[in-house]
Amino acid sequence: MNYATRHSIRMLLVIALLGAAAFPIYWMLVTSLTPSSQLFTDSPRLVPQFPQWHVYKDVFSIKPVGTWLLNSAIVALGTTVFSIALAVFPAYALSRFRFKGKGSLSFGLFTTQMLPEAMLLVPLYAIFGQLALLNTLSGLILANTAFTVPVIIWILKGAIDGVPLEIEEAARIDGCSRLGVILTVVVPLIAPTLAAASVIAFFHGWNEYIFAQTFINEERLHVTSVGLASFVGELSTPIDAVMAVAVIYTLPAVVFYLMVQKHVVAGMTAGSVKG
Repeated sequence: MNYATRHSIRMLLVIALLGAAAFPIYWMLVTSLTPSSQLFTDSPRLVPQFPQWHVYKDVFSIKPVGTWLLNSAIVALGTTVFSIALAVFPAYALSRFRFKGKGSLSFGLFTTQMLPEAMLLVPLYAIFGQLALLNTLSGLILANTAFTVPVIIWILKGAIDGVPLEIEEAARIDGCSRLGVILTVVVPLIAPTLAAASVIAFFHGWNEYIFAQTFINEERLHVTSVGLASFVGELSTPIDAVMAVAVIYTLPAVVFYLMVQKHVVAGMTAGSVKG
């Protein structure tokens, strides 16, 4: 088998994988553009015969979709910023310093990933009630951040382990403080890993449902994941409207990932081989 044949086979496999990944989004689009009366036919259409583009305008008048999207963006971006800011310094400490209880602390961070969110729902609800954080987006940001920080610390620690100590020592000799070393030397060198960690935090905040459903009672503060569930009726559900909102809800997350995807692979593999 010559090179051209192998290359053609690889390209076909890549195209097939891309098609498999993109098909769910395409099917949501097709479903949203198909009238409800045509959704349950014997032979589904891959291309809608009479696409109803007006559904994308109608959903904004039926429900406060724009407000939901804004709330989701605030929660996702807030979770991302707070998670990265809170994880950088513990990750640096675990990577560079030796102190009593370091192993226990590291293991404790690891075990937090074994606890399901639903298990802590009741105690968190009680704590947030006492702190007046119910029915607030800041409460959702704090709850999501608490679950993303431990895993991001581990990711950043692996990347910092790969940064040569000689670079930091040279900066210290030049008069740079420890804080300056972290912010001006270490952080830029682990930028790809920060991008990968940002993706994890963003998607956790963007897709989170259980906290948003429990802690928020006012419709104006709902995030889009909860808002989508509100379309489900007792007697009927407008599938086309649900899929239209689902497409709109999916696009910002896809765009965000495409913006940082070139850094994700490098970031996730950083620290796998210690330099």
